Amino acid sequence: MNRAQLEGFMVPRVGVTVDIHLRDRPIALIGTAGGTLALWANVPAGIAIPTAALIVLDVRIQRWRRRT
Repeated sequence: MNRAQLEGFMVPRVGVTVDIHLRDRPIALIGTAGGTLALWANVPAGIAIPTAALIVLDVRIQRWRRRT
């Protein structure tokens, strides 16, 4: 069946929502300080920066399915 033939059927719609927000100020300061300390201790930037970003940012990934 092609898409035109499926037009009349009810098929589930699947999607992903990614929400990114800054955390509260104390946690953001701790993440920034930790990332800066890691860079100062010669940790590769490819490891230190994403780790600090995950501490500073609140990342929520949500999968949803909706019937149409």
